[in-house]
Amino acid sequence: MNDPFTEVLAALGTRSVRGTSLEAGGDWALSFDGRERLKFAAVMKGQCWLILPDCPPEALSEGDVILLSDTRYTVASAPEVEPSDGMALYASPGHNTVRLGADCDTVLIGGGSGFASGCGSFVLDALPRFLRIPPHSPSAGSIATTLAALKDEADAGRLGGGLVAERLADILVVEAVRAYVASQPEDNASWISALADPRLARVIRLMHGDISRRWTIEALAREVGMSRSALTLRFSQRVGRPPLDYLTRWRMIWAQRQLAQGRSVAEVAIDVGYTSQSAFAHAFKRTTGGTPRSR
Repeated sequence: MNDPFTEVLAALGTRSVRGTSLEAGGDWALSFDGRERLKFAAVMKGQCWLILPDCPPEALSEGDVILLSDTRYTVASAPEVEPSDGMALYASPGHNTVRLGADCDTVLIGGGSGFASGCGSFVLDALPRFLRIPPHSPSAGSIATTLAALKDEADAGRLGGGLVAERLADILVVEAVRAYVASQPEDNASWISALADPRLARVIRLMHGDISRRWTIEALAREVGMSRSALTLRFSQRVGRPPLDYLTRWRMIWAQRQLAQGRSVAEVAIDVGYTSQSAFAHAFKRTTGGTPRSR
């Protein structure tokens, strides 16, 4: 059966956020806004502080790799330093490296992945706002290497660089999710963490594998050898919503991408299991806040 996360990445239209680096020394601090994207950073040399809204400062050292999900943040030599606007320093096209101070004792490389408009929340809401990936983790080394390759593509401007950057963005997202699942967080309900549960992973694969089928709780429970009540409770606890609610949301995310590619409302409605366009339009508006024809 298909890997549901691979299907999600394909449907969401992963986009690369260009590779960048920061070389800094002395007293410095840069603030960055929150956007609908995943942001990655690796400390290649020295140490610094990460400051998130309503959280105590996090000390970062050489070898640390971090994931940030749709949040404002500041990186600084010390928490008390007043930050400057980091976005402005990287605003110019091709300006991928920023140097602060004369003696650069701290070096960070960064990059990220964005998603097609309106689709990113399906992944972003399932990941923590901040995740530190341990230096000894296999994902940490892979992410650092991928970030370096992403920056190299951004700097070099070689033939096919845009395509390479898109594929590197996919790798970043996959490695981040692997690290997140490996940490097995119990206090953060999401469909991604539920993939670590064999029965719930099978339920998600079943729904993704036959998106147009009129699934019922009874049919799903029978497939995985659970009672309807046990499946509903377990799925709701681990995913944060009941199985059929999750299915509706996934159908509408998939439908958004199909509509954006020019397919008709009638075709897409049938593909996601609706026999009438009105029923599909109602579900679409309830889930996304817009109408199918506006996409």
